[in-house]
Amino acid sequence: MNQRAGKTHRAGPSDGLQDMKLRNFFRTCKEVLEEDGNEDGAFIFEQLVEHINSGKSLPSERREITRILGL
Repeated sequence: MNQRAGKTHRAGPSDGLQDMKLRNFFRTCKEVLEEDGNEDGAFIFEQLVEHINSGKSLPSERREITRILGL
Protein backbone atom coordinates (compact mmCIF):
# COMPACT_ATOMS: atom_id res chain seq x y z
CA MET A 1 0.00 0.00 0.00
CA ASN A 2 1.38 3.42 -0.97
CA GLN A 3 0.34 6.88 0.13
CA ARG A 4 -0.19 9.30 -2.74
CA ALA A 5 -1.57 12.80 -2.23
CA GLY A 6 -3.45 11.70 0.86
CA LYS A 7 -5.00 8.68 -0.86
CA THR A 8 -4.19 5.05 -0.28
CA HIS A 9 -3.04 3.12 -3.37
CA ARG A 10 -3.16 -0.65 -3.37
CA ALA A 11 -1.25 -2.64 -5.94
CA GLY A 12 -3.75 -4.20 -8.28
CA PRO A 13 -3.51 -7.00 -10.82
CA SER A 14 -2.61 -4.52 -13.54
CA ASP A 15 0.50 -3.43 -11.60
CA GLY A 16 1.99 -6.92 -12.00
CA LEU A 17 1.04 -6.98 -15.66
CA GLN A 18 2.81 -3.67 -16.22
CA ASP A 19 5.95 -5.01 -14.52
CA MET A 20 5.84 -8.10 -16.74
CA LYS A 21 5.40 -6.01 -19.90
CA LEU A 22 8.26 -3.75 -18.90
CA ARG A 23 10.49 -6.73 -18.10
CA ASN A 24 9.68 -8.33 -21.46
CA PHE A 25 10.40 -5.04 -23.24
CA PHE A 26 13.78 -4.73 -21.49
CA ARG A 27 14.60 -8.37 -22.27
CA THR A 28 13.82 -7.84 -25.96
CA CYS A 29 15.95 -4.68 -25.98
CA LYS A 30 18.82 -6.71 -24.54
CA GLU A 31 18.44 -9.40 -27.20
CA VAL A 32 18.26 -6.88 -30.07
CA LEU A 33 21.33 -5.05 -28.81
CA GLU A 34 23.26 -8.33 -28.47
CA GLU A 35 22.34 -9.30 -32.02
CA ASP A 36 23.62 -5.91 -33.18
CA GLY A 37 26.91 -6.41 -31.33
CA ASN A 38 26.20 -3.74 -28.71
CA GLU A 39 27.25 -5.64 -25.60
CA ASP A 40 27.44 -2.55 -23.38
CA GLY A 41 23.85 -1.57 -24.12
CA ALA A 42 22.70 -5.17 -23.72
CA PHE A 43 24.36 -5.33 -20.31
CA ILE A 44 22.35 -2.33 -19.08
CA PHE A 45 19.05 -3.92 -20.09
CA GLU A 46 20.09 -7.24 -18.59
CA GLN A 47 20.68 -5.47 -15.26
CA LEU A 48 17.17 -4.01 -15.41
CA VAL A 49 15.61 -7.40 -16.21
CA GLU A 50 17.43 -9.01 -13.29
CA HIS A 51 16.28 -6.24 -10.95
CA ILE A 52 12.63 -6.69 -11.95
CA ASN A 53 12.92 -10.50 -11.81
CA SER A 54 14.11 -10.22 -8.22
CA GLY A 55 10.74 -8.70 -7.36
CA LYS A 56 11.99 -5.17 -6.84
CA SER A 57 10.36 -2.10 -8.31
CA LEU A 58 12.30 0.37 -10.38
CA PRO A 59 13.70 3.16 -8.23
CA SER A 60 13.55 6.88 -8.86
CA GLU A 61 16.65 7.79 -6.85
CA ARG A 62 19.76 8.46 -8.91
CA ARG A 63 22.08 6.57 -6.53
CA GLU A 64 19.97 3.40 -6.68
CA ILE A 65 19.62 3.63 -10.47
CA THR A 66 23.40 3.93 -10.78
CA ARG A 67 23.83 0.82 -8.61
CA ILE A 68 21.35 -1.22 -10.69
CA LEU A 69 23.15 -0.24 -13.88
CA GLY A 70 26.46 -1.40 -12.43
CA LEU A 71 28.07 2.02 -12.70
